[in-house]
Order: sequence, then structure tokens, then C-alpha cells
Amino acid sequence: MTDPKSLLIADDADIRRAAHCLKAMSHPLRLKILCTLGHASISVQDIVDRVGTTQSNVSQHLGILREKGILACRKDANRVYYYVDDKRTLQLIEMMKEVFCPH
Repeated sequence: MTDPKSLLIADDADIRRAAHCLKAMSHPLRLKILCTLGHASISVQDIVDRVGTTQSNVSQHLGILREKGILACRKDANRVYYYVDDKRTLQLIEMMKEVFCPH
């Protein structure tokens, strides 16, 4: 039998929360959007310009990230700005950068 203290994540709720976040980030475009946003608040059109795909595609993925509680948005006149609302997500991306991007 495994000692619960030897598990990296022992609590089932914590495992579900981590899996939920990882699932939302697992699509390459969603990860690119999150990396593009970083700590900034960026308009949808600027996100489209930076990630290099259609507004429809970006909007679909922004909706998924919002639905998962990772992003939030604010309106300013006729522009919508998105930002990462879950700071744990940014911590995770920063750790992934250290592991996967050694240069």
C-alpha cells in the first residue's frame, strides 16, 4: 500500500483541480494564448494578431478558457480585453518554461 505522504498530490479535490487546469491548457492554441497574455490585459484583436489565426478560432478558445475559470475579461468601449484571472496558471506556465524551454 502506498504511503499517502509519498504522493505528490494526495487530495482528490486537488488532483481534480490540477487536471481541470491542465486540460484547459492542453491545446496548443490555448497555451499560446495564455503565453501571449502573460500578466497583461490584451484586446481580442491584438490576441488574434499575435497568435496568427482567425478571430473566430481565438474567440472559441477564449470562451473555453473563460468557462474553465482561467481567463476573465473587461470591456472598454467597443473592445474586450482578456487577462489571466488564475495566477496559479501563470505559475504553472513559468515552471513549464523552465523545464521545456532551456534556451
